[in-house]
Amino acid sequence: VQLQASGGGLVQPGGSLRLSCAASGSIFTINAMGWYRQAPGKQRELVATITSGGSTNYADSVKGRFTISRDNAKNTVYLQMNSLKSEDTAVYYCKMVITTSPPTAYAYWGQGTLVTVSS
Repeated sequence: VQLQASGGGLVQPGGSLRLSCAASGSIFTINAMGWYRQAPGKQRELVATITSGGSTNYADSVKGRFTISRDNAKNTVYLQMNSLKSEDTAVYYCKMVITTSPPTAYAYWGQGTLVTVSS
């Protein structure tokens, strides 16, 4: 199983970006999906998660600005980021809990995509 993240880049404060992360390989089902980020000199932190049923959870710092969604047919999770701030600058990682052979599930990480918010 591989996760491929994309969509990062340089954006001005107040701008928007949409991140995508697609899973490929031998997948039976994908359970939870999520986005995490790691800023320079800081620990990796949770940004948002979405369950297989569509329930979402957000870090307080991004509530009202970021939206997580998923397309189960495409094995893809998205992160729509609006009203970006300089403090959102980080490498963003996607994570999926995937069952390849029931009933065992494992967590898989994408390679990270850099988001830089700067004027």
